[in-house]
Amino acid sequence: MQPVRAYIGIGSNLDNPVAQVQRAFQALDDLPACANIACSPLYRTAPVGGPPGQPDYINAVAALDTVLTADDLLKALQALETVQGRIRAVRWGARTLDLDLLLYGQMTRDDPWLTLPHPRLHQRAFVLQPLHDIAPNLTIPGRGTLTELLASGPLQAIAPLEPPPATG
Repeated sequence: MQPVRAYIGIGSNLDNPVAQVQRAFQALDDLPACANIACSPLYRTAPVGGPPGQPDYINAVAALDTVLTADDLLKALQALETVQGRIRAVRWGARTLDLDLLLYGQMTRDDPWLTLPHPRLHQRAFVLQPLHDIAPNLTIPGRGTLTELLASGPLQAIAPLEPPPATG
């Protein structure tokens, strides 16, 4: 199988979120069958949806080349979430780590297990801006270019936090 470029949304708002996101970058870089990781800058955003009173999130996006199938990559992402203490109790609730498979090449798919592109990617500045930082010319299947999506209307405010961590 030829490598496919995949994009992963990363978020955390519990247990030192900056460290959680940095650990996620390293864990993604260490995944077998994955290479050429690129990491966006980190951003701080208010929670979207979920219960009120949550702390702000630290968000980023990673890109990597993989020979894993989309299903196997999603399973690997969920395993990384579990290792970093993710408990799936409340939808859009606070979490130590959230890893979303945003894009897997140009694949489009919609089933109960996995939807590609991620169904809310085009509505979320905390995904669009870091994705634009590492892949400014990317086109989202069925949605348009990142530049068009960022210019299309009001999106949630996000604040840059710091440069991305170095990876192996």
